[in-house]
Amino acid sequence: MKIIITGGAGFIASHIADAYVKAGHKVVIIDNFLTGFRKNLNPKAKFYKADIRNLALMKKIFRKEKPDVVNHHAAFISVAGSVKQPKSAFENNVMGTLNVVLAFEQSSRKSKRLIFSSTGGAIYGNPKHIPADETTLPAPLSPYALSKLIDEEIIKFFCGQFGIEYLILRYSNVYGPRQNPMGEAGVVAIFGGLLKNGVRPTIFGDGTKTRDYVYVGDVVRANVLGLICGRNETVNICSGREASDQKIFDTIARALKTKQGPTYAPFREGEVMRIAMDFRKAKKILGWSPKVELEEGIKNTLKSL
Repeated sequence: MKIIITGGAGFIASHIADAYVKAGHKVVIIDNFLTGFRKNLNPKAKFYKADIRNLALMKKIFRKEKPDVVNHHAAFISVAGSVKQPKSAFENNVMGTLNVVLAFEQSSRKSKRLIFSSTGGAIYGNPKHIPADETTLPAPLSPYALSKLIDEEIIKFFCGQFGIEYLILRYSNVYGPRQNPMGEAGVVAIFGGLLKNGVRPTIFGDGTKTRDYVYVGDVVRANVLGLICGRNETVNICSGREASDQKIFDTIARALKTKQGPTYAPFREGEVMRIAMDFRKAKKILGWSPKVELEEGIKNTLKSL
């Protein structure tokens, strides 16, 4: 297959690109390097430095490449950043996603499939029942989460109009090698990078806030399976377990054998207080379940920093 990956120089999508190339697919990467890095590009993939907000350019690239599959990962990814910059979040995520779908529809392939990276970690808000499954009503608490929910509806509507199969993957908090320790998102890499440099990380809140952490290698497997499984479905990709901020910090500190403690700051607007997600539908639809345990994944991440 020929596969276009948007955001393919970024943390998650660069690993997916590697897996697709290894499987023998022809991979085309689109990235603008706002959060991705050239060093993450697979040398066997074709690359366009381009911005998904530019519809004319997207149409030109898609008409030239004629992809069978689009794996759409390019996005504004910061929850806290979206509270400060809602316009940027919506321009990148909502209009960018619409542009990708419109360009895909006009690229003259009969058999088409779109895989979209959504968020389960943010889209469900603070659900009453944990773990949240795909029937849990979305309750966005941030512009980022809201933009991803709108993206999902754009994909469902326009893919239905255009006859494009879609698979929406709602990720929990993804972590692993290549996560940017200097970025605004990615607490495992951020805490690890700071502690390695003797700097005390900041926990926003009292340490009891929880997330569901899933290792990037497990996310990659879901995207590989998603090339052929799951027609017009939305599935959670997650660990199914809560892990508190304090637990993440303590696990990293223990792995690095440091006694350095964190600092604490007020909770940030737009953040979820408690979340874990249910992956039973992914197991049924994709034959997928998480394999990498948290401590193993954290050790792998720290080795890469």
